[in-house]
Amino acid sequence: MNSNSDNTKVGKTFQEMVCRKLERHFDTCFDLEVPMMIGTPGKAHRFDCVSMDRDIVVECKAYTWTDTGNVPSAKLMGLNEALFYMSYLPDEVSKILCIKKSTHPRRDETLAEYYKRTYGHLFRNVQLYEVDDDGNIRVI
Repeated sequence: MNSNSDNTKVGKTFQEMVCRKLERHFDTCFDLEVPMMIGTPGKAHRFDCVSMDRDIVVECKAYTWTDTGNVPSAKLMGLNEALFYMSYLPDEVSKILCIKKSTHPRRDETLAEYYKRTYGHLFRNVQLYEVDDDGNIRVI
C-alpha cells in the first residue's frame, strides 16, 4: 500500500515502465503525456502514452485494492473517466487501458479482472491490459 504522498511518483514510474514495455511489445516508439484533441469543439487532453504515429493511445493506472481488500470505489471512477476520454478518440486508433496488477488475499481476482467484470459494458473498443511489477503484460 502506498501513502497518498507516494501516489504521483508510483503512477509516473508505472506509466514510464508501461511505455517502455509497449515499445518492445509493438516494436514502435511511444511518447509520454501527449495532448490530443477530443470532443466537439475539440479540446486537448493529455494521454499517458501514445505511439509516435498516434495510432495507439494508452492510459495507465497504478491502482490497488484497499488494505482490507475492499473495492477502491473512487479509483474505479478514475478508470471510468479514462474510458470516457478514450471514447472520443477516432475509431481507427487502438485504445488501451493499462492497470497495474493488484491482488489481495481476500480476493479471488485481480483488480483489473474485477473492473472488467463489473464495468465491461463501458469498454466499447478499448483493450484492457494488466501489467505486473516485472512488466509482464496480460490482456484481460
